[in-house]
Amino acid sequence: MPARAHGQEALRYSLAGETAAESMRAKIADLPYTIKSGDFKLLITPSLGLDYNDNINVSRVNSLNDFILTPFVKFTASYPIGERNLLSLDLGVGYDKYFNHDEYSGPRLHTGSQVAFDLFVGDFRFDLHDRFEYIGDSAGTAAVAGSTRYQYFQNTVGLSSDWDLQDVTITLGYDHLNYISTASFYEYLDRATEMFVARAGLKVHPKLTVGLEGSAAPTSYDKPVLNNNVSYSAGVFGNYQPGHNFSLQPRFGYALYDFQQTSLFVPAQNQNTWYGDITLQHQPSEAISYGVSLGHELKLGIQSDAIEDTYFRPSITWKILKTVSLQSTVFYEHGIQTGGRFTLEDTYDWYGGTLGATWSFMKNLAASLSYRLTLRSSNLPSQEYTQNLVSLLVTYSPR
Repeated sequence: MPARAHGQEALRYSLAGETAAESMRAKIADLPYTIKSGDFKLLITPSLGLDYNDNINVSRVNSLNDFILTPFVKFTASYPIGERNLLSLDLGVGYDKYFNHDEYSGPRLHTGSQVAFDLFVGDFRFDLHDRFEYIGDSAGTAAVAGSTRYQYFQNTVGLSSDWDLQDVTITLGYDHLNYISTASFYEYLDRATEMFVARAGLKVHPKLTVGLEGSAAPTSYDKPVLNNNVSYSAGVFGNYQPGHNFSLQPRFGYALYDFQQTSLFVPAQNQNTWYGDITLQHQPSEAISYGVSLGHELKLGIQSDAIEDTYFRPSITWKILKTVSLQSTVFYEHGIQTGGRFTLEDTYDWYGGTLGATWSFMKNLAASLSYRLTLRSSNLPSQEYTQNLVSLLVTYSPR
């Protein structure tokens, strides 16, 4: 399950983008590219999936079921400019075709799709990027219930810079985010956010970095339903990495939303709380790897100005044979959304898990079968649901 934005929103996007950029740089050299022309490299990975969803409208009553065909293709490209600078592309595009409810059919964009340019100048690294995604999975967002059409396009363009002073690294970043709903019911969420981030890390030990972080992010909505606001956050972070197979990253701080009275429906009320996240990744052997993320956050709301929640997300992967691996995830979120477009307070628990298996049955072909269970309970009975999703995916990739 994907994670969503929080009150320290600028930091969350900056860290997510930083992770995506690092992942892209790490894998570029080892990919089995489809096309190589000089320094230009392109990997094309097509796939075809079939899903069965027994509750596409995440509703307690009158739930709709459907089969969904999901053709998809992923493009990964890179082109070096000079010895250290790199232009890269990571793009996944596809289509969700609903067999019985074609009105819900639509395009799909891979979460993490981006165009990025890394530029090195002396002790500075600059990352110019444009990251984009299209979300169309209502059950993937804890605060949503009773709607198939929670769908939106999100584009984040910006620049970050790292100044490496050996034991001290200073990071500054700016991003402009546009959120555009593709469902008319949720057009009131359309907005623009300017995100400013600063971090300073000190390497106190070869395996341990600690530091300070802060952000500011003004948000303006297109429609006067929810209130415009400015979010602020400040805190501390750490990164303990004794080896390539283990990392522990804690973050703690304070987040504040300053809401202005721009809504015609929702009284503006400032909100603040502590934030925290502890993320652990460990691969004790080639056969097993696991991770866990535990945290508390304040984030922009969907049916309210803001949501405060606590989450827990463990995952584990077993490679039981050379050609077969098992994956399992669990997710839990407890949240409260109040004072929103709908006046009743929604206190919810959103939880479930995924179990999947991947089989590389030919040199270039792999098949994945997975099952996901999602449940939502609430003090509002109309906002509860259970969803079962079974997915079969066949992927082709060069070796």
